[in-house]
Amino acid sequence: MTRTALRICPLCEATCGLSVTVDGDRVTAARGDRDDIFSKGFICPKGASFGELDADPDRLTRPLVRRNGALTEATWDEAFAAVQAGLRPLIEAHGSGSPELPGAREAAGPPVAVVLGNPNVHTVAGALYPPVLLAALGSRSVFTASTVDQMPKHVSSGLLYGDPLAIPVPDLDRTDHLLVIGANPLDSNGSLCTAPDFPGRIRALRRRGGRLTVIDPRRTRTAKLADEHLAVRPGTDALLLFAMVRVLFEEGLADVGERAGHLTGIDEVERLAADFTPEVVAPLCEVPAERIRRLARELAAAETAAVYGRIGSTTVEFGTLTSWLVDVLAILTGNFDRPGGIMFPLSATGAAPRPAGPGRGFALGRWHSRVSGHPEAKSELPIVALAEEIDTPGEGRVRAAVVIAANPVLSVPDGDRLDAALASLDFMVSVDPYLNETSRHADVVLPPPPPSRSPHFDYAFNALAVRNQARYTRAVLPLADGQPDECEIHARLILCLGGQDGADPGLVDAMVIGTALGKAAGDPHSPVYGRQPDALAQELTGRTGAERRLDMMLRLGPYGEGFGADPEGLTLDRLLAHPHGIDLGPLAPRVPGVLRTRSGAVELCPGPIAAEAARLRGRLARRPDGMLLVGRRHLRSNNSWLHNVPALTGGSNRCTVQVHPDDAARLELTDGGPARLKGDGGELEVPVEITEAVRPGVVSLPHGWGHNRTGTRLGVAAADPGVNVNQLNAGRLLDPLSGTAVLNGLPVVLTPVR
Repeated sequence: MTRTALRICPLCEATCGLSVTVDGDRVTAARGDRDDIFSKGFICPKGASFGELDADPDRLTRPLVRRNGALTEATWDEAFAAVQAGLRPLIEAHGSGSPELPGAREAAGPPVAVVLGNPNVHTVAGALYPPVLLAALGSRSVFTASTVDQMPKHVSSGLLYGDPLAIPVPDLDRTDHLLVIGANPLDSNGSLCTAPDFPGRIRALRRRGGRLTVIDPRRTRTAKLADEHLAVRPGTDALLLFAMVRVLFEEGLADVGERAGHLTGIDEVERLAADFTPEVVAPLCEVPAERIRRLARELAAAETAAVYGRIGSTTVEFGTLTSWLVDVLAILTGNFDRPGGIMFPLSATGAAPRPAGPGRGFALGRWHSRVSGHPEAKSELPIVALAEEIDTPGEGRVRAAVVIAANPVLSVPDGDRLDAALASLDFMVSVDPYLNETSRHADVVLPPPPPSRSPHFDYAFNALAVRNQARYTRAVLPLADGQPDECEIHARLILCLGGQDGADPGLVDAMVIGTALGKAAGDPHSPVYGRQPDALAQELTGRTGAERRLDMMLRLGPYGEGFGADPEGLTLDRLLAHPHGIDLGPLAPRVPGVLRTRSGAVELCPGPIAAEAARLRGRLARRPDGMLLVGRRHLRSNNSWLHNVPALTGGSNRCTVQVHPDDAARLELTDGGPARLKGDGGELEVPVEITEAVRPGVVSLPHGWGHNRTGTRLGVAAADPGVNVNQLNAGRLLDPLSGTAVLNGLPVVLTPVR
């Protein structure tokens, strides 16, 4: 029997609503849900391939357990018993640390690393359970994809606003001027800015007379749509933005508007910018000084303006400083926390607004990695340090790992070293639907069910959405016989850490609910202040523990029913009654209530930023030459995990090194011919693609390829493996504040293969 069902796409940050066709026990087609209150029918090639991904024959359907050196299928009970047997002795021998309370205990916890990949933020289970796992384990060896991605933005937001999760987004639907730096949302669909149909929103900006300026060393699809494209030299974004700040002060254009009473440090920012004149930075950025001045004037003159930077501006040596400058420009032009500027979304499951006032603030470097002494940021260590934490002997060496939805062998610099390090672990468990380049090293692989058989709510991305809304879809298809849902897999894994394998997985959700309701009942600002947590828990609805947790978060959230305090407010039942979602309105000003700094104000010039500005000043005398490497995003790809879907292969989704015609002629390269690319971490042979899409002196190679290692089960990806761009990178160069690896602006040598 054929039927249609609704689903929220989990394949990128756009979170588009889908209408899927179900034939028997399989999704056979997907199209955009025209009635979705947020995406309004938009769909990209990834969403259209939902059924093919869902039914990928290479997906694991049963757990794998290593026996006599080989991974073989096992029952779920056998798999979890193996997890407990592998991890529990290490935990008992070393105890647990206290990563949230440094100094409370000296121990760094058990020698067990936790590695979290990008797909965690795309699933209900990945959003709800890893924080509980980390608290149960107590290890300070926590590594995530953030330190090869967006950590600089978390750190800059933490320093500015006191909360690393308080990330303002461009108010796309109301701005008159959008300045995009190091981002290609027409291919990425947006990132740290959840906006279905980014192309349509940009076209709407143009139709209402607005302006789009793109700063990028590549002429991307987004740049082609712009009024103006500036092909900046990679890695010089902070210099260019600082020069714009200097112009705003020099020409009397700085005007913070209504937020003046909530800002500190403006004079200090002016002093920091003094040396970064357009004339000084222009030769380094390779953007004319007068054009830099005009950029600043245009931003200041616009009725409303928003600045948006992404991975091209974060995965560089001064990524945190650049991320800070993105917000500083909006603040200095009066485009902070107001319609049409940059604003803070208010998620339905976020914390309810509290009275304004000083908060706990944000600190960096509360502990350091064992080998290289890297400081933590947001309770994480740089993922480039994972290999050395495993393969360097000594007290505290990482001996085991819990890897959830991550493939760092491909996504992290020097994958060869990490590959060997993972093979040397005493024990590793991987939660992953595929046997990929990383999970092939696991002693136990726990595969979650396909997306069609899982519920979906965007906990992370609703906090970054350009319009406040809430949508929830239940599983489209039932679980296969004997298959636990992904939430149960996570809950049982948590129980294994405590030596409680076999206990009811629902205990984990009950514990979280009890703790959260107890905290709310003791909070004078909560609508349930003074009430009994057990009685409140009895009011929750939902088929599963995860749904009960969602119901609780909705009720206690900023739009919530408050357990009777506001009968018109949100609950799970109300959300289920609106299958296409509930629109909660446009973004609204949230300052000062959103601020959690110790001063209670936006702290424009924190000490770590001032120190980084001084370090950047030391770069002004340099005139680097040579070729630089940048990444490339494909519309039909998302890191390494979509290369096994036939519908998304071929066409423009190719692993080639893009080279400008002038460089190709100088180096005697031919289109389609082989070239050798060498970096400080290794060298690769890769086909050449000659194109004017990259500026001279720059080469571009996409991320996530290199599917040529033995022991994987990725038939489609292995047939067209490409090369791993991260193997060019030794991982020695980091943004020091965030620990983020420098992936863009990396010096390389390009030569023809004779």
